[in-house]
Amino acid sequence: MKTVLHLLTVSLLAGAAAFAGAAAQTADQDLDLEAIRARAAQETGEAEALAASARARAEQLAREAKSSANAAEVHGRRFAAQAAKSARPDPAQTFDFDAMVADAGAMAEEGMGEAPRFVAFASTSMPPAALRTMIDDVTRAGGVVVLRGLPNNSAKALTAALSKVARQGEQLTGVGIDPRLFRAFGVAAVPTYVVTGSDFDLCDGFDCVSAVPPHDRMTGNVSAAYALETFARGGGPGALIAAQHLARLERPNP
Repeated sequence: MKTVLHLLTVSLLAGAAAFAGAAAQTADQDLDLEAIRARAAQETGEAEALAASARARAEQLAREAKSSANAAEVHGRRFAAQAAKSARPDPAQTFDFDAMVADAGAMAEEGMGEAPRFVAFASTSMPPAALRTMIDDVTRAGGVVVLRGLPNNSAKALTAALSKVARQGEQLTGVGIDPRLFRAFGVAAVPTYVVTGSDFDLCDGFDCVSAVPPHDRMTGNVSAAYALETFARGGGPGALIAAQHLARLERPNP
């Protein structure tokens, strides 16, 4: 507003100066006093129009700012309500089943470009405490826990089984479903631990059998740490990889 008033003052002074200068000249110089007065009036009108435009723009910005503030307040209340709801999840919905299935396919087909090198084969028929321990240890070591499929071909049954294992709000991102891995390694009993000696690719279809590289394997009710240590000390095809996963498992929590 100060700028507009300054422009208005300058315009008025300029007009007055022009008028005074014109009046000081002799008549034989053919000065058009009426034209000078008209020009001064025009400049005054332009300054007033500029000031009015600035006021209108300021009022518009004030309205927009108020509207944005109101919208932010509404969004904040909605976010707070959603956060409060998420903090009290339904025990039967402690993880997103659809997301787990989608992540399982990506993990098996795309994770690091090839199939996982450290795989723990599991089942929802395992005692919940044992399955929970396996998930914690294997994922911390950088491996994956794989299930063959849906119990009784029911997603609801799988959700119910894993809700006994998952913590509140947990997604179990280290757990996947992939029958191809079970077929590829011929796994018929769980828990089974496998560490491969090299990368390999899983075949695209769910009816095919992948060719697997040399690997170390252990079946039985043992811990992930025991299996990895046995593989690392055994000097087999998966010894070096097992040692790396074991070191990660034994690394102190940050």
